[in-house]
Amino acid sequence: MALIAWSEGIALQHEVMDRTHVEFIEQLNALADLLDAGGDGLPGLDALIAHTEAHFGMEDAQMAALGYAPENCHTRQHAMVLELMREVRKHVTEKLDTDPLHRLMPALAEWFPQHVDGMDAPLVEVMRAHGVGAAQVSACGSAACD
Repeated sequence: MALIAWSEGIALQHEVMDRTHVEFIEQLNALADLLDAGGDGLPGLDALIAHTEAHFGMEDAQMAALGYAPENCHTRQHAMVLELMREVRKHVTEKLDTDPLHRLMPALAEWFPQHVDGMDAPLVEVMRAHGVGAAQVSACGSAACD
């Protein structure tokens, strides 16, 4: 069962960012389904972390290009979420305990729409105000590059 579904409510009407967000949701749901089925979650978590690094890196690079301060709240939130994901991975591998991973999945599903609404939507507005269109944003690291 999906933890989170893509909807027009979280669409930003920005092709690259929306596609990257759809991919994040798909990976999150795939990992949750795998865990529900009793599967090994580490490969899925690794894929989610790699995608999230590229996803956040693309947004952080865009913010830097627009003159955002290096330690702005959006970039800091990205860093905190990635750190949490890495700490959960470390715990799973060192302690052989998947409980934190099972708790991380619904937490990310709850956080993500709030992040899109509170952080990404304003970024898209700034991008539009500066004439930065989807074609000018690199999403390399995700399927959006294909």
